[in-house]
Amino acid sequence: MHVELEVPVENIGAKLVRQAAAKTNDLAGDGTTTSVVLAQGLIAEGVKLCHFQVVADGANPVLITRGIEKMAKALVAELKSLSKDVEDSKLADVAAVSAGNNYEVGNMIAEALSKVGRKGVVTLEEQKSG
Repeated sequence: MHVELEVPVENIGAKLVRQAAAKTNDLAGDGTTTSVVLAQGLIAEGVKLCHFQVVADGANPVLITRGIEKMAKALVAELKSLSKDVEDSKLADVAAVSAGNNYEVGNMIAEALSKVGRKGVVTLEEQKSG
């Protein structure tokens, strides 16, 4: 689904959020909601800093951006160090939780993932009636 907003600046924000979610999905296969919430928070705080306080006080937005990027890399490294692989026996449970505690869907997802392997991709689509 592609969202097109009337205000060009809002489109930039929407594009950033879509990119964050897509990158998270590509790398982890899950966590897109968390990525969207974090991206929204970073964008909102960045807008506040650049437009209301920091620029008026003479701070350099480029240095702020570099600081955010450095912190983001450190956070990603920390998250990777805390992450753990999901055992195949627990995959259906994890998938069910991601599917709103629907264990029927969780089992189907786990079965599909077992067929494509850990690096494979499973795409779910709602069946169109007609």
